[in-house]
Amino acid sequence: MTLRQARQEYFERNGLGDGGYSARWVKFQMGPIPFAIPNTEARKKAVKLHDLHHVLTGYGTTWTGEAEISAWEIASGCRGYLVAWVINFFAFIIGLVIAPRALYRAFLRGRYSGNFYGVRFQEHLLEKSVGDARRELRVDQTASPLLSDKLAFAMWAAAPVLIAAVFVAGIYALLLR
Repeated sequence: MTLRQARQEYFERNGLGDGGYSARWVKFQMGPIPFAIPNTEARKKAVKLHDLHHVLTGYGTTWTGEAEISAWEIASGCRGYLVAWVINFFAFIIGLVIAPRALYRAFLRGRYSGNFYGVRFQEHLLEKSVGDARRELRVDQTASPLLSDKLAFAMWAAAPVLIAAVFVAGIYALLLR
């Protein structure tokens, strides 16, 4: 099966239409609360590769699945796709709360994988077979976690706590003035 065919199945299975690449806004729900973010050109470039990563890894589009793919992408490197780093960071935080073990496993898997963020999306990429892409990117390669893998995960897990602490300290300092 080609990546094009697999991506189309992924879209259909998850009710994503054509992937929403041309939409002006991306809508999602967090419980009963609807949210929307602008579908910027930077996001469109990243999400075309992100969707292929879903196909290659098998991670779903539930909150847990999005946290897993985010951990995998962070660990395998988002390179120059700043929007991917930012969105993945927030999904990573959610994963720490709702599925920390799954997040950790996905992060470790990503440490030994490559991804498509090293290339610019081009239509011919979709003609590659899923199997060839998985082998090329070492998606299913596993290894026992090294201390450096555990420390990298701990760093990413600590980052939101540190950011929150700085934010709270800043608000506290403003209130004291």
